[in-house]
Amino acid sequence: MGMTGEQFTITAGEHEATVVEVGAGLRRYTKRGVDVTCTYADEVLPPKCCGAVLVPWPNRLRAGRYSFDGTALQLALTEPATGNAIHGLGRWERWGVKHQDASSVTFELQLVPQTGWPFELTVEVRYTLDADTGLRVDASARNLGSVRAPFGAGFHPYLACGPDGLDDVTVTIPADTRLLVDEVQIPVGSEPVEGTVFDLRIARRLGELRMDDCFTDLVHTDGRAVAEVRTATGGARVWCGEAFGYLQAFTLDAFPGGGSGIALEPMTCAPDAFNSGAGLITLEPGAAWAGSWGITPL
Repeated sequence: MGMTGEQFTITAGEHEATVVEVGAGLRRYTKRGVDVTCTYADEVLPPKCCGAVLVPWPNRLRAGRYSFDGTALQLALTEPATGNAIHGLGRWERWGVKHQDASSVTFELQLVPQTGWPFELTVEVRYTLDADTGLRVDASARNLGSVRAPFGAGFHPYLACGPDGLDDVTVTIPADTRLLVDEVQIPVGSEPVEGTVFDLRIARRLGELRMDDCFTDLVHTDGRAVAEVRTATGGARVWCGEAFGYLQAFTLDAFPGGGSGIALEPMTCAPDAFNSGAGLITLEPGAAWAGSWGITPL
């Protein structure tokens, strides 16, 4: 058993994906044996949050502090360099397998009350491969507690871009607005992408542009926002349903283990949403949330 626990492989046609027990993360996705997403060995921890499920919040919370319904709360600081709490509580938990067949696997996690998180949720994540359309991920959460709870969800796939760096990679992000952040990557404002180097609504070669940026005001067509990465040998699209109103883009010229990659991260809310309220979901007792996203190789 690797450091990410039991490995679950699903297939459909020329597609194959491996999802891991610890964190319910996507470790590898290939088509015809070629990496669609960046991958890592099973004897290491997921580098750069590769493939992770981000619940009950994605991205960062400033100083790990927030207030909810009049109660001040403090989470552990899991990003020591910036003094933030990052990417939720589910990344290092062993998720249970609720169902598995040849082309799909469904994980479940009970998020129990703990210091800084006095709430109780159940979360499900289902990975499904389709021979024609690729990978689909369906996620849901339900409040099992007796008080309402703040909630956000995100996912952290890296699209594999090959060994030659990112300069000639072409990127499309269907977003009208980019968030502006301070020195610890917490939003302090926003600006339209119009007229800036971050206007990626029409496909653009990256050149010298590198990103660790959150975009919003996503353009959903027929219920989906579709971002795209094109490389010399192909690339992939990341699509997300209307439950996801934010997309984080993070470029890596040298992904640990080899090659380059671009993370395109569907998120329901902005970084630090527990404080700002931007996109924050509040689940009443017994209430549920659901959303879907996926990856289609080109």
